[in-house]
Amino acid sequence: MKILRIAAIAVLVALALPLAAQEQTPEQQEKALYEMIQKQIDNMTKALDLDDWQIFYVDSILTHDYSGLQAEYMALQKSKVSDQNRYYQVQDKWNEQIYNAIHGVLDEQQWQKYLKSGAAREKKSRDKRAAKRG
Repeated sequence: MKILRIAAIAVLVALALPLAAQEQTPEQQEKALYEMIQKQIDNMTKALDLDDWQIFYVDSILTHDYSGLQAEYMALQKSKVSDQNRYYQVQDKWNEQIYNAIHGVLDEQQWQKYLKSGAAREKKSRDKRAAKRG
């Protein structure tokens, strides 16, 4: 399904936001982040047939967690961290948090669709990278 592709694109956009931040005002950065989140919510709503209350929670989760991801990326960038593995650790941390929070919002049928859309594969990849890091 398209949910994971969209999530991957969203993460790439979130990764690109700090890099583009040098050329964007904080207001433009925030607008781009919220537009990306809204697209992801729209796609999840269609694919998983979310109820209104679920949309609210998914919106809250994504807004909080992607904002946290972006803030950590900005902090790494300001500290001039060049180790890509550190950026992947931050990304994995926030994606794991999103994964767990979304699980609490979806019913079993929706969760299974979400997992089949690639979330399970992404979880496995995160776990594998975490095991490598020790």
